[in-house]
Amino acid sequence: MARRRKGRHIDGILLLDKPQGVSSNHALQAVKRLFFAAKAGHTGSLDPIATGVLPLCFGEATKFSRFLLDADKAYTSTFVLGAQTDTGDSEGSIVESRDASHISAAAVEQVLAQFRGEIEQVPPMYSALKRDGQPLYKLARAGQVVERKPRPVVITELELLAFRAGEQAQVDVHIACSKGTYIRTLAEDIGKVLGCGAHVSALRRTKAGPFSASLAVSMTTLESLKQNEAHTEMDALLLPADAALGNLPMVQLTESGGFYIRQGQPVRVPNSPCSGMVRVGLESGEFLGVGEILDDGRVAPRRLIVSRQG
Repeated sequence: MARRRKGRHIDGILLLDKPQGVSSNHALQAVKRLFFAAKAGHTGSLDPIATGVLPLCFGEATKFSRFLLDADKAYTSTFVLGAQTDTGDSEGSIVESRDASHISAAAVEQVLAQFRGEIEQVPPMYSALKRDGQPLYKLARAGQVVERKPRPVVITELELLAFRAGEQAQVDVHIACSKGTYIRTLAEDIGKVLGCGAHVSALRRTKAGPFSASLAVSMTTLESLKQNEAHTEMDALLLPADAALGNLPMVQLTESGGFYIRQGQPVRVPNSPCSGMVRVGLESGEFLGVGEILDDGRVAPRRLIVSRQG
């Protein structure tokens, strides 16, 4: 018999402003406890050094977390030139230092241009990617280095925000990129081209899919609401489960169409898109889940939510 989950059955998406110094999973578990939620998951890890928007999915919303995992992201970051670390960020140990005082803002601008568009990155050893079931960061901590194949990513925006000259010059940048982009690797690769090495000293995710960090809630705010037993206010912070799907077109079904699609049967919907994934809802406004347009034009269910009564 399956073990029954403890906690409340709540559905929705919370935009957390992840604090610095904790892992994404640690932040998730802390928020899950604050909400006393039965089921929750995050939508892609942020490094412990990083802050910023981390969408957390509760209950039925976890069914759509992959849409946020696959979404484009945006960051602001500070790169330190002249020092390379074993982790690619300031949490690691410096393995090589070079004087970067000769580097200018113009030189940085010139190198940044080389990293816009589609590029290839070799994932860092200190990452959650797995090799033979083991996360790479565990192998790295054991002193092992394994071969990693380059992966294509897309940097749509890479803008120099500020430059501070010195032996360890500092570069502030804005980055908009595709999923799977490692900002630490970007910093290291830029440092290699500049000939002085580099690492990340600060990182903030400013956007994840349609969600901006300006809308995110701090852990301090959540803890204060919990302490004051403001449970209604806490629940009001949850966005609807389909908030992550705003880029998908909506098709609306009649009640009878909704009945059949809930039974797993494709249905025909007038004026629906010709192909691709769609949001599926009832004419009454109730959200049902995600469907896919078949070759014959019918809408087939792919991920449906379970409506909770009462």
